Order: sequence, then C-alpha cells, then structure tokens
Amino acid sequence: MNCKIIFFDVDGTLINYEDGSIVKSTKTALQLLKNKGVRLVAATGRPLSMCQELIALGIDTFITANGAYVKHQDQVIHKIPLAKKIVQTVKDFAHENKQSLTFFTEQLSMNGVHNPTTLNAMKETLSLIDYPTINEDIVNQEVYLMCLYVDELMEKQYTLQFPNLKFDRWHPNIVNVLQEDVSKSIAVKAVLNYFQLNSHEAIAFGDGDNDMDMLELVGYGIAMANGSEALKNSADFVTKKSTEGGIDYALRKLQLI
Repeated sequence: MNCKIIFFDVDGTLINYEDGSIVKSTKTALQLLKNKGVRLVAATGRPLSMCQELIALGIDTFITANGAYVKHQDQVIHKIPLAKKIVQTVKDFAHENKQSLTFFTEQLSMNGVHNPTTLNAMKETLSLIDYPTINEDIVNQEVYLMCLYVDELMEKQYTLQFPNLKFDRWHPNIVNVLQEDVSKSIAVKAVLNYFQLNSHEAIAFGDGDNDMDMLELVGYGIAMANGSEALKNSADFVTKKSTEGGIDYALRKLQLI
C-alpha cells in the first residue's frame, strides 16, 4: 500500500477511551511511521490547546474542532469562523434556556451552564473530567465551532429559532452549531491539497460517527473495535480496540510498520 499520510481521530482512537492514556504500542507505531516519512495528522473534535501531548508523538498537523480549524506547525491552512452576531445570539438563547454551549477558538470555553449530562458527554468525547472555563470576551474572538449540549427535542427549538444555521448531531447529547458545512472530510481535503497528496495515498483511523466521512474519503478507512456500529459497517477494516493496541495491529496487518 502506497501510504504517504495517515489521519488519526484522537479520543477513542489514539487515546484510550477508558482512561485517557495512550498505549505504548501506539506511541511506538507512530514513531516508526514518522521514521519512514509518513505524515501524521490528528483529526479531532478537540481544540488545539488540548492536543499538546500529541506533539510529543511526532504529530505536527492538527484538524481540530471537528474540522473547523486546521494548523500545520505555525501555519493555519483552513478555518471556518462563525460570524460574531451568530455567536452572540446563540449564546443568549442557550443562556435563556439554560443549555450548555461550548466555544472553540484554539482554546475551549463554555457559557457556564453546568449539568451532569453535559459533563458526561464531555468525558466521552473530549476525555474531560471538569467543565471548561468561562470566557467573558468570547464574542469578540474568532470562534470556529460551537457545540450545543441538548437532546433531539430541544434541538428542534433551536432549528426553529435559527432556520439559517446548521445543527449537526454527532453524539446523543451534542450538536455542532454551524454557519456553513464543517466536517473532518472537508478539512482532510484541505490538508491533502496543502501537501499536494491524493486521497488514495491516505489512510484514516476513527471510532465515531463524526469520523465516517473522513474514512470514506481516504483510500483506506480503519474503524476501531470500540467504535460505533455505523462506522464499523462502513470501514474497509475493523481493527482491535484502542485499549488493545488497535492502531499497531492494523498498521502491521497492512505491513506499514
């Protein structure tokens, strides 16, 4: 397989979904890929500030905020900021209705509405054990993504209130609030164009429904055994769980390391 670049989802893929650690075999596999000249890209729902431990693994290109902000080293190569007026109006509506709302710049902050369902969803998707900080000046900053923590019933109220916005559910309790389309696959295309590579030269690993478009875009898509059933059904290969060295296992099966 002529693989020149690999895209890795983070939580539940690179990072152990049970305790937030990175298994030793994954660290070794990434170093072996790096030594072979394969480009390594993290593609995550996290903001950039929560990716620092991955830099030590040799990753220097980051698709963050589910594809809304992409950076290679110090170079921003793709971003889709939200209009400040949209940030303000959604923020006000969420506050009135007492719903949690997070804001993605290079950092992560929120509106300060706390509840156990929100924190549990943050733990599942971002490996957080506490709520992000409140940024009082968020409306005056460049926000690339907002995540709304609501069920499907409450989501309908937002779609009625904001008919010109897109509400993209990727978790039972989380909806992306978008002004225009944002996805990992759109960001992957931007990265491939930046490095002048083709999709058939790329592999991607993931575990969630928000990884599906990314796995379908690249030449070979690999789902973790701990991933969603929909993702596993659409993948080219299902490897072991992230807790069982699934990345190392798949790379050896493909004879890439």
